[in-house]
Amino acid sequence: MKGHADIAIIGGSGVYDVSLFDNVRQIEVDTPFGKPSDSITVGDFGEKKSVFYQDMGQDTGSLQPT
Repeated sequence: MKGHADIAIIGGSGVYDVSLFDNVRQIEVDTPFGKPSDSITVGDFGEKKSVFYQDMGQDTGSLQPT
């Protein structure tokens, strides 16, 4: 997907709920630094195009501190 977002939110530490968005969908992206740990959530917040990314992925239960 090429385009833009008016709002970008990086979640984590308790920020996981995207229910404020309408027209929610998941997209996979690749960057010059490699793929992120999870997909990007895209949606509308009012009239603003928005993206949401959980900085540690949706399934953080498998990640244990060392």
